Amino acid sequence: MVVTSTPFIQGQLIELTIASLSATGDGVGRYGEQVVFVPDTVPGDRVAVRLLQVKPRYAHAQIETLMISSPDRVRPPCIVADKCGGCQWQPVSYTQQLAAKQAQVSEALERIGKFKHPPVAPILAAPSPLAYRNKVTYPLRQVNHRVQAGYYRKGSHRLINLNQCPVQDDRLNPFLADVKQDLQQRGWPIYDEHTHRGLLRHLSLRVGRRTGEILLTLVTTDWHLPDFKTQAEEWLQRYPALVGVCLNRNSDRTNAIFGGETRCIAGRPVLREQFAGLEFEIGSETFFQVYTEQAERLVQILLERLQLQGTERIVDAYCGIGTLSLPIARQAAQVIGLEIHPATVAQAEQNAIRNGLTNVRFYAGPVEQQLPQLHLLPDILVLDPPRKGCDRRVIEHLSQLRPPRLVYMSCNPATLARDLHLLCQANPYELEQIQPADFFPQTAHVEALAFLRLAT
Repeated sequence: MVVTSTPFIQGQLIELTIASLSATGDGVGRYGEQVVFVPDTVPGDRVAVRLLQVKPRYAHAQIETLMISSPDRVRPPCIVADKCGGCQWQPVSYTQQLAAKQAQVSEALERIGKFKHPPVAPILAAPSPLAYRNKVTYPLRQVNHRVQAGYYRKGSHRLINLNQCPVQDDRLNPFLADVKQDLQQRGWPIYDEHTHRGLLRHLSLRVGRRTGEILLTLVTTDWHLPDFKTQAEEWLQRYPALVGVCLNRNSDRTNAIFGGETRCIAGRPVLREQFAGLEFEIGSETFFQVYTEQAERLVQILLERLQLQGTERIVDAYCGIGTLSLPIARQAAQVIGLEIHPATVAQAEQNAIRNGLTNVRFYAGPVEQQLPQLHLLPDILVLDPPRKGCDRRVIEHLSQLRPPRLVYMSCNPATLARDLHLLCQANPYELEQIQPADFFPQTAHVEALAFLRLAT
């Protein structure tokens, strides 16, 4: 165990210089041989910090005094950036954000994936680091008889009330203050997570970046909201871009936002969006990348890299509503999409029909069960798993199947590196390139696209 000459003590005040940013968004500095994590700091800051949690090899601290400000420290565009837990990196220059994300991907591949000199391409910067989110979901609270909506304060469940947000699409901002006022006038009780009483839990807004269509959804503990249809119709009349108002029921005592069923109260249950030259229908709960333009650019890179000839058979595992499957299907002979959620598969099938694509089929069920049942060796297998990465059984089956080419899209460099290590350790796969992309400016999150080829 590494020990400094002066052991840390909880509550101790120390001075250090922040050298980098961690994957969780904290600034990282060294004091002797030990690492100290400090939120709300920027590489280059000289700070006095107080130690809060002390471990044998590292400590967590809070900033007491900013002694010397980093050249990469900028004025946050949000007036509550120092309180709100939605964005960790608003005080960090965008150049430094990109550098930190590039390093995050490379370091995960080296440390976890055991790749020496991983072929990481320069990160794909966002065209705009603000006003990019096409979907937001705000918890609701009632304070002194006033309805509030916003994000939680850092490290807590105390709400920071917002009337606008600089990272969400500007077209969503007019809804926040107005809808809160309407909910307050209606007198519908707001859910209390401590007593588990009340009805309204969350307000969700989604916009089609290309079409401008907007969907509004309230998450409630019960279907019965007096006169809600009247209110929904009023919203449709007030906001010309609003195409649908929905209710989602979640009566469970859980931190999950959405429940299992959504009902359209007025208008239609989906918005239409143009993506990668196709038209998609997207619902309240549909998974769809929050930065539309960046997702399109990554799809373009994927297709350019694959250089499809129109003869390939391709499997898209964890396919969602066909965000990757359908653009690929326009250039391939056959595409098979696998997705665990039947409702999502139904949406994918509708999106295929809407775009006249007859060479794509979707199957509902866990990928680890569906993949072996295909009895098919695809020319290319695409993986786009959730943040936790691939189920180990998927990796084991791929080690037996050995498709000639693999593409792995990931929102978590750690699980990406883990899975690539397992694949390359058991198989003669060559890691050709990793393309990082910034889908989440002002946060520590980063997307990456990995290309692998089976060595011959």
